[in-house]
Amino acid sequence: MFDEFCSSSKLLKTLIGHISYVNSIDYSTFDGDQFICSGSSDSTVRVWDVDTRKQIRLFEEHTSLVYCVKFSRYHYHNYHQSVICSSSHDNTIRFWDFKDNQQLRILSGHTRGVYVVECSPFNSGRYLCSGSRDATIRLWDIKTYKSLHTFNGHTSFVRCVNISPMQSNSNKNGDQSNNIGVIGGNGYTICSGSNDTTIRTWDIETTKQLNVFEGHGSSVNSVKYGSNDSGIISGANTILSGSNDASVRLWDIRSGQQIQMFDGHTDYVFAAEYSPFVTDNIEIGGSSNVICSGSKDNTIRFWDIRSDNKELFVIEGDEYSGIYCLKLFSLKKKVNNNKQRSNDCFNLCYGLGKGPICIWG
Repeated sequence: MFDEFCSSSKLLKTLIGHISYVNSIDYSTFDGDQFICSGSSDSTVRVWDVDTRKQIRLFEEHTSLVYCVKFSRYHYHNYHQSVICSSSHDNTIRFWDFKDNQQLRILSGHTRGVYVVECSPFNSGRYLCSGSRDATIRLWDIKTYKSLHTFNGHTSFVRCVNISPMQSNSNKNGDQSNNIGVIGGNGYTICSGSNDTTIRTWDIETTKQLNVFEGHGSSVNSVKYGSNDSGIISGANTILSGSNDASVRLWDIRSGQQIQMFDGHTDYVFAAEYSPFVTDNIEIGGSSNVICSGSKDNTIRFWDIRSDNKELFVIEGDEYSGIYCLKLFSLKKKVNNNKQRSNDCFNLCYGLGKGPICIWG
């Protein structure tokens, strides 16, 4: 799959509208239509129809930079609402119904800008995790729009968070309650990256800090849990990170140690992602998974996860623009009777410093 992506992929679509850094993008489907949402330093949240490449919504109520946007699976699953969550330098988290073109709710609690929001993989995305310049992480209940807990431990801005995709207990129905009232949260953890150069993990059930990973030489901008579904050996026990020290690193959660470091970038790494691709690896006599990273150096780089610094492929963005966010997903093609099916290949979407959003495939 990866060789095919490298040999045949090209720029398919460019979405034009933002006039400053595109800090965050997300992709989802609603009632058979495909959408991308985006948040930018121009203080706007925008929604795009992927098929037509047209901007269909513009939300301008944030009063400062928009750092992060996410589609809300919870609202669609429970209320059939098309909702986006966004976080901003204006200290707020906001929810928008982009079908009805209205702001639904504002969450206030953080005392400084909110860099990131992440929806829970359990309970249909009912819980929201946020990281802020106030050095705290908060867990929210989207159903009630209440803050459940504040995690303290970082000594500077919290730039990124992720929620683990695994459960440690055998309760498949998610009907077990924990200390802070998160139904189905038992066994889940949060990981976070900060300007204090550390990555930390937190137990949602006990609300305790579990581990501190040290090694990055500057701010940590991206953290992602692996999963067993990714095919990576011990994938659910790994964390991938990207930093202002221009490196991408892989960590073992059990040992608390760094496994690999990839240092081909020449400037800040804003995004690091596990990819669905695999590649042949002569060194191990088999295949390896592929990770990718986006940087202010204006490149997206793909790496062999089992080999230090084995760079596989490079995509270059616009000159002097920089890659500020990226996401891998599979676009769907319309066929007879407007029914849809997935492509056989994956697409890469990324946001640039000058405002465009590009889709490769």
